[in-house]
Amino acid sequence: MTQSGFIVVIDLGTSKIKGVVGRKNENGVISILASSSIDSGNSIRRGMVYNIEQAGANVHKLVMMLENSLERRIGKVYVSLSGQSLHTMEFSEMLRISSGMVTEEEVNRLRKLAEKFQPELKRNYRIADVEYYIDDKPEPSPVGVTGSEIEAGFKLIVGRPNLLVNIEKSITAKTNLEIVDYIVGPMASASIALNDEEKELGCAFLDFGAGTTTLSVYKGGILRRMVVIPFGGKNLTKDICALNFTENDAEQLKIKFGKAFESQDGPMFLSPFSSKPDVDLTELNKVIGMRLDEITANIKEQIVLSGYEGQLGAGLIITGGASQLKNLDLYLTQKLKMPVRRASAKKTSINNSPDLMHDPAFTQALGMLLFGEENCEMIKSEPVEVEDEESGRSGASGWFSGIGRNSRPEKKPKPPKVKKSKPEKQEGGFFSKMEDVFGGIFSEEDDE
Repeated sequence: MTQSGFIVVIDLGTSKIKGVVGRKNENGVISILASSSIDSGNSIRRGMVYNIEQAGANVHKLVMMLENSLERRIGKVYVSLSGQSLHTMEFSEMLRISSGMVTEEEVNRLRKLAEKFQPELKRNYRIADVEYYIDDKPEPSPVGVTGSEIEAGFKLIVGRPNLLVNIEKSITAKTNLEIVDYIVGPMASASIALNDEEKELGCAFLDFGAGTTTLSVYKGGILRRMVVIPFGGKNLTKDICALNFTENDAEQLKIKFGKAFESQDGPMFLSPFSSKPDVDLTELNKVIGMRLDEITANIKEQIVLSGYEGQLGAGLIITGGASQLKNLDLYLTQKLKMPVRRASAKKTSINNSPDLMHDPAFTQALGMLLFGEENCEMIKSEPVEVEDEESGRSGASGWFSGIGRNSRPEKKPKPPKVKKSKPEKQEGGFFSKMEDVFGGIFSEEDDE
């Protein structure tokens, strides 16, 4: 990337939509240029766009905030891909080695077959990892190795076919931003939070979000299983609401006084909210504990289903905004009988913005920067003379996109009027109307 360019990522979270702008150096280390976040409201549910109009307006506002910090224009973005339907799926393919030695072309053929594979009722979104075998023997670097057969075992990230539809309607249509690519959120988090040793020894990586909790199991350096559990920090908040608190007050109580593991605190605490009942801390933490028990039971079951229970030498690693609940690491250590480490972005990946690096709520957004390669800055083009359809006037074009966000053609003095016969009125205008985009609500009820 050129020094003037940068990468822009938008992380569509259930609680907050986050935006980060960064620039990579020649070693792939990222410098953060700008970051911001905005409340999602009710526009994102369990990692999926629920209200198209509201999500589009939120992203538009967030991008303007980033542009104000940068004092430059943004033309493209990378967007997170999440949702409770995402999970891993295995796909294997075998080839005869024609020349007796594996070539780059043969490896690429196998990869293209995996990319083209479309499972029934699902969409293949990304290849997460791959293992190669030559004559049934594992080979991490197959090119140049001799043998008669090569087999590739791919771990694919698959999900509902319509996951991208509402994202495109909310971002592309409502903001005029180009989406460069979609980045699978759990893969981005793992790439910046885990080290190679943890992936090799084996670990369970948990990303606690507001709407979902994602479990990724690694062993032998390979992603073995990834699944999204449809419970998160927002479920804890809603449970606290049952104690006669509004959702806003319940969220504050969870943050300030909520604990995953009981300590010797007094049973009552004077409510900091006027005209609200006093807080029974024992009852508060009991409610939190009941929901955590449910989430943890799901996590334990998924680790068993991965086939790697008892083989995860690096233990459990947790990140995400909801992982900041007090004593959560102690609670999970006790429930899952595994060592637990809290994680955020690695220092080797980011060379500035320590506050952002240490904020687990931004782990996924920062990880997305590692996958970005294309310059997202809006490049100002040279002025081009364009003849006006009605008056014959010439004007300079603005940004490269023609009708970019908030861009206007440069005004020029009117030339002297020349009397001539009035031309017939033409239908339409200089700018065509944008196609109406319906928004609102997903049809799939189980994602609400």
